[in-house]
Amino acid sequence: MVSQDEMDTFLKSEFPQTQCTVESLGDMSATVRHPVGFNELRPGGTVSGPVLMTVADVALYVAILGEIGLVALTVTTSLTINFLRKPASGKDIIAVCTLLKVGKTLAVGEVSLYSEGNTDPVAHVVGTYAIPPKRVA
Repeated sequence: MVSQDEMDTFLKSEFPQTQCTVESLGDMSATVRHPVGFNELRPGGTVSGPVLMTVADVALYVAILGEIGLVALTVTTSLTINFLRKPASGKDIIAVCTLLKVGKTLAVGEVSLYSEGNTDPVAHVVGTYAIPPKRVA
C-alpha cells in the first residue's frame, strides 16, 4: 500500500499542474481537497463543472494507486457525474472516494464531492479506470 507522503510526492512529480492535495489515503478509499479561487468560478459564483470533474478524477486516481501502487499509466475509461446542488462560493471542494472493485484490468469507484464545511454533496461521480498489465521481467 502506498503512503500518503509517497502519494503527495508522486502527484507533485507526475502532475505538477494539479492543485489537489491528499487529505487521507486508506483501505480502498481516498479524500482529496481542491482550493477554490477566482479561476475556478463560473458566473453566479458557482464552481465550474470541469473543476468538479477534475477533483473527482484525482480522488479516484489516488484511491486506485493507493491500492495497486504508483502505476502512472492507470487511466480513466469512464466518468459519470451528477450535479446535485450549487457548491458554496469560496469554499474548497472535498472529494471522498470509495473504491467498489479493483480487478486485474479495471477499477471502479464512486466519489461524493462536498463544499468544505457542508454535509450535503454537491455532486456524485462514478468512474472506471483501466489498469495496465504488469510487465514480466
